[in-house]
Amino acid sequence: MTKRKMERFKEMKSFPNAIEPMLEEVLRKDYKLKNNWNHDYFKNNKDIILELGCGKGEYTIGLAERFPDKNYIGVDIKGARMWRGCKTAIERNLNHIAFARTRIDLIGSFFGFEEVSEIWITFPDPQKEKKTKRLTAAKFLNLYKTFLKNDGVIHLKTDSDIMYQYTIELINFNGIKILKQFNDIYNSSQIDEILTIKTFYEKQFLAQNKSIKYIKFTLAGCNHVEELP
Repeated sequence: MTKRKMERFKEMKSFPNAIEPMLEEVLRKDYKLKNNWNHDYFKNNKDIILELGCGKGEYTIGLAERFPDKNYIGVDIKGARMWRGCKTAIERNLNHIAFARTRIDLIGSFFGFEEVSEIWITFPDPQKEKKTKRLTAAKFLNLYKTFLKNDGVIHLKTDSDIMYQYTIELINFNGIKILKQFNDIYNSSQIDEILTIKTFYEKQFLAQNKSIKYIKFTLAGCNHVEELP
């Protein structure tokens, strides 16, 4: 590990907005803030919005700055990246943001029934050879259902044709309702301002002339998501 990373990991320990539980605190057990984020952490009853695989937290911060009437939690396993998000939120006095360092497959240990209002999945690894590891795979959507409000929504923003087409096919296969869909948001006349927030990776993809795709959907009415055959 480089000296710079070591320094950032050490500084993360002092950040009030950094949640870094030990594995034994969340593996096959509930983390202490589960069902208690509003009461014990944010000290309010505002909606909670997650960004999964938040990286440096650009989208979490962008959303929090535009919509200060909600609470935000960025989730990622990479502490060195998350350090930037934590530090920026502190520098900008964004006290309605937290960052949780954990694996996405353990996210059920952090949030309880209908505790989350929205989920953003921004530029995830498309897992070209392992569809069940994609963050919109059936097993993950069923996991999100355990804590997403019944009328909650999921946003996917990606440069990957594979990720986009797979998610569309999975949604259609399960009769899931699509609320909004763009196969090239920056060439659409109906783009929402919320979609113009750009992450570090998105800027790279745009520089490579890749189209940015977006899907907004709800799991309401879907009892169980089945994986594509």
